Amino acid sequence: MSRDTFPFTSTSLRSLRLEQEYQEWQDARQALAQRRAMTRAPLPRAPRPPPQQRQLQEVRVPPPQVRCRDTAIHNTFMFGDMKGVYAVLKDPAMVNAVMETVHEEMVWTPEMGMWTLSSKVRQTSALCLAASRGHTGCVEELLFRGAEVNADPGGRTALHEACIGGHAACVRLLLANGADPELLASDGSAPLHLCTSAQSVQCAELLLEAGAEVNVRMRESRLTPLHVASRRGQEEHVELFLSYKADVLVTNQEGETPLNAACSGAERPSEFGRYLRVIQMLLDAGADPRTAGRKQHTPLHNACANCCSRIVEVLLQHGARADVTNCAGYTPMDCLLQVVEDYPDQQPEAIARSLLNHGAKAVSPKMLKQCVLSPATVEVMLNSYPSVPPCDWMDFLSAEINEEHLPFFELVRQQSGQPRSLQHLCRWALRLHLGARCHSAVSQLDVPSSVRDYLLLREEGSLR
Repeated sequence: MSRDTFPFTSTSLRSLRLEQEYQEWQDARQALAQRRAMTRAPLPRAPRPPPQQRQLQEVRVPPPQVRCRDTAIHNTFMFGDMKGVYAVLKDPAMVNAVMETVHEEMVWTPEMGMWTLSSKVRQTSALCLAASRGHTGCVEELLFRGAEVNADPGGRTALHEACIGGHAACVRLLLANGADPELLASDGSAPLHLCTSAQSVQCAELLLEAGAEVNVRMRESRLTPLHVASRRGQEEHVELFLSYKADVLVTNQEGETPLNAACSGAERPSEFGRYLRVIQMLLDAGADPRTAGRKQHTPLHNACANCCSRIVEVLLQHGARADVTNCAGYTPMDCLLQVVEDYPDQQPEAIARSLLNHGAKAVSPKMLKQCVLSPATVEVMLNSYPSVPPCDWMDFLSAEINEEHLPFFELVRQQSGQPRSLQHLCRWALRLHLGARCHSAVSQLDVPSSVRDYLLLREEGSLR
């Protein structure tokens, strides 16, 4: 600009000069600040707050779990169709998807006073489905793809399911991939409790080798695996658990030991043999046949209620008491008489004889009507009295039984109310003197076997 074109006054010139000086001062100040910043030592980092004052880390919400009700997909894993498995698992979310099935169940509705049909949804997983059917290849593929080995969407893990099915290869694979051998299912049972089939003994062995507690208890019932195996008469399982120092004296919620469980489980005559071997193993391991549950029901009560003469004899030989009563006032003899009608062919007379020879008291004559279907048992009972009681109980005899054993029952009618022979009275007096020691004392007598059998009430089809 030229003064000739833009005339400036003295005031304007002064203002311009002051503004120029101020701008130069600002530039010099910024340059000085930059030089100081270049030469100054870096400031120390601010101290980190203590752990309790740190800010919470951001937590990402996992994606919603996939739920599948497609029956075709369920069947793919249940039948181990590997081609179908690969197709389904193209979606990574299907590895841990919840498989849901809908079942129609009859449910009692008190407010309506009737049974109604209700839909129940049951949950499981692909891993559980495959393990329950023993498809090892499918289980291995699912684990490789990241299936949660201890997931229990339906209340049981894949290890529980494999043990139920007795699939040892799946059990071995699951344990190798971190399955918990002591994890309880929703019903309170551990995998060992579910090894109940004949094929599952290897599963139980694998669990024990993996560190499972042999005396693990169910949550509510307090049952141990030894209780369960004894109740089912599983010889190999009982032998395995005893080899791992299972406690034979442990009691469940009802106060019953594994021996109680075994004696109560021997209900079918065809199974008496294996139950007898289980009971013998438990007794050899230190089980006490006198231990009663909360209802004072002993193993001998259970064995008599099942009418198993060999088990009764073994229990008595190991110290079981023949005269003990339960909370209802029943003795083992009472339990026997209540089931004679159900087991007339299972030698109830042998049990009655064993009980009487080990200290059981003679029953009331009124109870004889309960054993009329077994004349041999009637004979044993009558020979335990000093005299033949009145024959009112004979009114309960069927015509068929009376005709088949007519000579015996005629003899009973003739001797009713009459004194017995001196021979019988001597036997009765000796037995009364010996009491509970009768069997052991008479067995040691140096007398002919016929005399020994007579003293021990061996039935002969007559009264002497």
